[in-house]
Amino acid sequence: MSAMIAHEFNNLFTPVMAYARQALDTGDVDLMKKALEKTLAHIPIIRGMCDRIVGLVKNGETGRSRHSLRKLVEDALGCLGRDPAKDNIAVNIQVDPQLEVAVNGHQIQQVLLNLILNARQAMLGRRGRLTIDAEPVAGGRVAVHVRDSGCGIREEDLPRIFEPFFSTKQYADRPDKRGLGLGLTICRDIVEEHGGELTVESKLGEGTTFTLTVPAAE
Repeated sequence: MSAMIAHEFNNLFTPVMAYARQALDTGDVDLMKKALEKTLAHIPIIRGMCDRIVGLVKNGETGRSRHSLRKLVEDALGCLGRDPAKDNIAVNIQVDPQLEVAVNGHQIQQVLLNLILNARQAMLGRRGRLTIDAEPVAGGRVAVHVRDSGCGIREEDLPRIFEPFFSTKQYADRPDKRGLGLGLTICRDIVEEHGGELTVESKLGEGTTFTLTVPAAE
């Protein structure tokens, strides 16, 4: 996650620096104005991403309470900082705004962010679609599906996907595409602490679906 955030910060700062440097070197007032406009446009994006990440880390919520599932999903997406459309990824959220869950909001947002990051990484370099949908299921629970149309996971890797330090991305060519193999392990532990489960279905070359079940709010 840190590598991804650093990568996105760099993407936001690079055009600001380029405009500023060229404006200073040439003394071009119009370029200076553009540099300031770029800076003012990017600062709210950076601030918003930082606020959401800090909110996850502070985690002042210790128990479980009622939460809008759609808001948890939207806040997790907001932590990306970068619009998925810039990576040719279409996002489709199919979660009823009235659907509520009884969870530790920060923890479930952390799970959703991790699954969204995995989906994004699986689709980088290709046109993709991220779909997040949810439905009530038996036992007073809600099933949340995070689906991507990415590269998929090899069948022989699926049984190990939740093992600590197992990662299918550890040798990726870019730092923001690599992983340490702890994210999914932590996600599974968080979901199981809520009395739910985290499962995965995947087909190589077609995509992956992670499904987490959590208690519905009464």
